[in-house]
Amino acid sequence: MPRSVSHSAPLFASLIAGALAGAASADTCPAAPDHSEVLQSLISQVRVAPNEIQAAQISNEMWSYWADAPNEQAQAILDRGMRRRSSYDFIGALADFDALVDYCPHYAEGYNQRAFVNYLRHDFPAALVDLDRALEISPQHIAAMSGKALSLYALGRLDEASAVLQQALSLNPWLPERGLAGPGGPLEPKGQEL
Repeated sequence: MPRSVSHSAPLFASLIAGALAGAASADTCPAAPDHSEVLQSLISQVRVAPNEIQAAQISNEMWSYWADAPNEQAQAILDRGMRRRSSYDFIGALADFDALVDYCPHYAEGYNQRAFVNYLRHDFPAALVDLDRALEISPQHIAAMSGKALSLYALGRLDEASAVLQQALSLNPWLPERGLAGPGGPLEPKGQEL
């Protein structure tokens, strides 16, 4: 009997290793869809939008691409977290966005959404960490730029906030936060006119 155990032990170990490898690959998040071309086209459109209504429609279209998760599992986590955030269940939303970031560490929207929850909780330093990561992954994520500007503003880092908001406004001049950078606004660029 000890002999059969010793012969079956390597077989058992290889079966377990194979099962674990299969489980790990099943739990690996695929790459996020590459919407860079269509988003660049939408940025070009919003820059020349004739009015706020058309700009809002273009911005909503951008959101549909930013919120397009890498697979069904990631989409379900993202959607649930957004529903929880909308119903002010910030603890539940944070748990979902933590899970999404853990599962899909290269998906910008997971970080952006977690930052938004932290912003709403007034945890601006935590929001900034996630916004920086979102922008590292998706450098033209206008909503993340705007969120970063607002977080910096909330921390009293006005020069930095103004610079980031100007960058966001160069991509979408119709952002609701544009009033902060207008004449007399707290984030009006120094020595420049808009």
